[in-house]
Amino acid sequence: MDKVNGTINSNAKNNHSLILLFILSGLIIPLNSFADEIFWGALTGGKFDFSARYRYEHVDDNIASDQADASTLRTTLGYTTGIFHDFGARILLQDVRDIGVDDFNDATGRPNAKTNFAVVADPSETDFLEGYISFAGLPNTTAKAGRQIITYRKAPFHRYMGTVLWRQNWQNHDAVSIQNKSLPDTTINYAYSWNVNRIFTEKGVDPRDNFESNSHFINIKYDGFSLGKLEGYAYLLNFDNSAANSSETYGIRFNGGYPLTDRLKAIYTAEYAMQDEYANNLADKDENYFLGEIGGKFKLGEFIDSITLKFSYELLEGNGTTSFRTPLATGHAFQGWTDRFLTTPADGIEDYYVTMVTRILGAKLIVSYHDINSDNLNYDYGEELDILLAKTFKKHYTLGIKYGAYSADRNITNIANNGTASGVANDVSKFWIWAQIKF
Repeated sequence: MDKVNGTINSNAKNNHSLILLFILSGLIIPLNSFADEIFWGALTGGKFDFSARYRYEHVDDNIASDQADASTLRTTLGYTTGIFHDFGARILLQDVRDIGVDDFNDATGRPNAKTNFAVVADPSETDFLEGYISFAGLPNTTAKAGRQIITYRKAPFHRYMGTVLWRQNWQNHDAVSIQNKSLPDTTINYAYSWNVNRIFTEKGVDPRDNFESNSHFINIKYDGFSLGKLEGYAYLLNFDNSAANSSETYGIRFNGGYPLTDRLKAIYTAEYAMQDEYANNLADKDENYFLGEIGGKFKLGEFIDSITLKFSYELLEGNGTTSFRTPLATGHAFQGWTDRFLTTPADGIEDYYVTMVTRILGAKLIVSYHDINSDNLNYDYGEELDILLAKTFKKHYTLGIKYGAYSADRNITNIANNGTASGVANDVSKFWIWAQIKF
């Protein structure tokens, strides 16, 4: 009987186990299906974005024997997923192609780079501009890991961290970045970059065309003041293959505006930074940066919506051997659109400039004039005039035309030392026309 009861009890247990297994499987399968459905929904329920920018550029540069004509098309296609357990992902593909005219030096240094022509730094290339995973599971915090764009100011004022967005190939980082907004009116950004993919693409012959990086970026903004925004930053640049560009920079910036009347608003900026050598840079570097701006924005009528007038003073110190450098900047936005001063000369830069921005029937007109001088030895580099007219239609379509002309001072080569006069002693003019669509 015990044997029989044991058999019965054993069978009962097995039956109970089978019943429990059946019940659990009935629950697990729908749960797995539900989880798969949520994951698939997050993966496919994201958002596509697309842009295309055609541009024609003409360059007349005294450095080159032949004038350049470039007809290029930049196309991007991106996708941002939905969120799954606080995780998300982003991918953005970028393609740059010659369209018809390609009489230009693409700045890659390749044997077939047509070095007799003036430079238009838009080499043809297809690559990922972004490809990262994001995580937002911590309070008021977002983290990203992978290829990404890192900037801390609105375009085009990327003095330290930029995309070089005027060029067809944009600069990006292979990096980890974290943004935190836990404190009131405060945004804290940190990033570690192990590779900087610059605008010259993988076709660049010079190893410095892409920086092998071991760099840290810290940027903190406080928006709690009524008169403006306070920003502090520390950029520790360590480039294994470009020691001259390795530096540590610490700075502070305040900018804002104050309404004087219903139609007039005062605008202002003050910024200071100091820069020393860092990591593998063996130079004795101790340079400073100053920026001061004052101006006003005037509201007018329907034909002319507004006019902004601004006077600016910018100083990047140089002592004849070393100078204040910003190698990750969108340099096109500073010292004129002809890009004569993308790298700070050894004698530094002292730039006095006036900018007018207005909107006429919805079109933006910008006129800027620069008087550019050296810091060391106090001589004139030259003058530049820049003009832009652009209009956006129905939020997605933009047409633009742009012109820049730099006229070098005739006495540069008689005064400058240490090769400072190279390049900046030559006149250059550039003309662009472009059309863009963006969704």
